[in-house]
Amino acid sequence: MTKQRMNAETRAIVAKLGTFARRSLPNAHTMPKEVYTSQAFHDLERERVFGREWLCAGRAESLPKAGDYLTYRIGHQPIIVIRQKDGSLKAFSNVCRHRMMKLLEGEGSCRRIVCPYHAWTYDIDGTLVAAKHMERTNKFTMDEIRLPEVRCEIWHGWIYVTLNSRIASPAKKLAKLDKVIADYGAGDYVEVDRQDHVWKTNWKLLTENFMEGYHLPVTHRKTVGAYFPVNDTQFSERPADPSFTFQWFTKTEEAPVGTAHPKNTRLQGDMRRTSVLGSVYPCHMFVLAPDHLWYLSLQPLSAGEVQIRYGLAFAPEVMAEAKKLKARFKEAKAFLDATNEEDRGVVEGLYEGVQSPLAEPGPLSWLEKENLDFTRYLLRRMTK
Repeated sequence: MTKQRMNAETRAIVAKLGTFARRSLPNAHTMPKEVYTSQAFHDLERERVFGREWLCAGRAESLPKAGDYLTYRIGHQPIIVIRQKDGSLKAFSNVCRHRMMKLLEGEGSCRRIVCPYHAWTYDIDGTLVAAKHMERTNKFTMDEIRLPEVRCEIWHGWIYVTLNSRIASPAKKLAKLDKVIADYGAGDYVEVDRQDHVWKTNWKLLTENFMEGYHLPVTHRKTVGAYFPVNDTQFSERPADPSFTFQWFTKTEEAPVGTAHPKNTRLQGDMRRTSVLGSVYPCHMFVLAPDHLWYLSLQPLSAGEVQIRYGLAFAPEVMAEAKKLKARFKEAKAFLDATNEEDRGVVEGLYEGVQSPLAEPGPLSWLEKENLDFTRYLLRRMTK
């Protein structure tokens, strides 16, 4: 990926961001509005943030059989993640080696990857196995052509991909977060729904919205906010980690989702109604509850548009109740879809607001502690 230099505009924005990042939480403010609105800043983010980090493409259990695949993007690079014959998952460039046509769309299952332009055909391990009418081309050797492989690893069931050959593995980078979520057994949860949407907002506004519970009793008063005691929110006492941030929150016993199934033996006491709200920088966010998890993975398209991959998964003991599963899925999906629509309204409203001439960054609440962590993360990435 081409390394970009800062221009005068981005240098000024980063300098202003630095003054905000150095403040303590009692003195902290929302980030400068130019961080959300500048296309030049966005272009630099694409290289310094998204081009260098691990990004979440989805859940591994959603691809159970050889040839099952999903597609994703890292910036301008289309990706295929596909289950191999030996059971492993691999990721490849989703671009034909002939005329650079994109190969696959969406998700599905295939025995071969066939280019829709000239039918060059690849095995699911990325090797070229057929290319008609190439016999008159000098030095054409089919055995030497394959789809470039992209780094792909699994962490607690989530698929991570990166274009960075030097970055440490998710297991190493997220080792401290492992200890926080280990008792939930997230790797055994089963994805039951995945959706892609495009929202008209800056990706950081959505990230910050996800990180804080301050808005829940207001924005989500008809959904999750009704079961969310704000003052029970707990943050880690350890220094902020450079790779992630998280908080714990509890739900009341009356909550329709988010409490442990009677057959859940992994969690005890208050943990049976406690969820972890985690954010793996830059753009993988999840709520891991005793009975389900849901996650977001963001891919910015421009300063003012972001593609969202949203997934819902159930704990294994929930999945085992076959007779109740259909009704439970319908209820949980409706509940979480409604929650997402509530968020969409506010984050699109935030983007409209930050573009206004009279808008100024306001002070943060103690409940927005992770927003300050994120400000500091962004400054580190943009100055490396």
